[in-house]
Amino acid sequence: MAEPAAPPFGVAKPAGVGRRAEALDALDSVLPFDRRDVLAGLLTDDDVATLRHLAKQGIGANSLRALASDLGYLEAWSLAATGLSLPWPAPEALLIKFVAHHLWDPAKRETDPTHGMPEDVATALKSTELLRVDAPHAPSTVRRRLSSWSTLTKWRGMRGKFNGPGLQSAIKLAVRASARPRGRKSKKAVTADILAALLKACAGDRLVDLRDRALLITAFASGGRRRSEIAALRVEQLVEEDPVPADPKDPDGEKLPCLSIRLGRTKTTQADSDAYVLLVGRPVMVLRSWMERAGITEGAVFRGIDRWGNLDKRALTPQAVNLILKRRVAEAELDPQAFSAHGLRSGYLTETARRGIPLPEAMQQSQHRSVQQASNYYNDAERTLGRAARIIV
Repeated sequence: MAEPAAPPFGVAKPAGVGRRAEALDALDSVLPFDRRDVLAGLLTDDDVATLRHLAKQGIGANSLRALASDLGYLEAWSLAATGLSLPWPAPEALLIKFVAHHLWDPAKRETDPTHGMPEDVATALKSTELLRVDAPHAPSTVRRRLSSWSTLTKWRGMRGKFNGPGLQSAIKLAVRASARPRGRKSKKAVTADILAALLKACAGDRLVDLRDRALLITAFASGGRRRSEIAALRVEQLVEEDPVPADPKDPDGEKLPCLSIRLGRTKTTQADSDAYVLLVGRPVMVLRSWMERAGITEGAVFRGIDRWGNLDKRALTPQAVNLILKRRVAEAELDPQAFSAHGLRSGYLTETARRGIPLPEAMQQSQHRSVQQASNYYNDAERTLGRAARIIV
């Protein structure tokens, strides 16, 4: 039987919500603390049981976090749109309704207010801060949530209608109608010149300055690591290597310090993978300076620091990594809206392309699995620096 809608904020929670909140506490390393009460009010007992089962199965923390977030949104949408919790498995009609509520034609909406997501549904979602835009969703977001829905259905031992011709046709037509240009995760890449400006912005001697310098230069120089990888980086992943020649052509010349970072489980590697990337030279010295000053010898490498300069024992969250970058971007008098943490990843590949470093060598450091995806950054750099667009100047 479907559970009733979550109570408004400020209203006493029913016993079931409190029980679910306690159950979600067991996932404290995955779910953000400030969202647990909200999720407990949206999810059913079966939802929570499914998430805990996935955690025991060893699913990656990032994947589980995304599934929990998507499940919370789907439950909230179902309650707002139908008055009931999600049915399992969902009928194809409900899947198509989800698409219609999230992918729609803005031009048609101007003449037909009933087109797209109904106002009362949007208001309900905005009240819990799950919906922040009045425009149609990005097709990639809708597909990801449908994929999460499908995954959770399978984990419950059921078969859904996610490959049904009606749903696939609806998605295709809705994507065409919504006509949203694909946006990049970071509008601008953090290339070497931008990175230099950010490092200058945190050139002080405060503990937070040392941390931010180490975080930014490590994320960039290690191949443009994802913010989740930087947040999760632990001392145990750092391995001292023999010094390497500053000039590869002169093996007997000046030597530079070298560290390897054992990646373990990432978006493109498995937990038992031997994948690693290297830090050489200045980034190694900056990282060592931060760890020595902070007295970090085990556990999380990058941690929170309070307003009084006290070091936290807990690791930064991926969101905190993004906020640090944006704060330093603002201090460098650049536009924080134009940059995100993913700009370090795209910036690394853009910079290697500018310097003529072969793509396979760059991918070995960035650990991109898809040549097509990695080559997009190369193509962009080549197009802006090439002659093809300069026929008439």
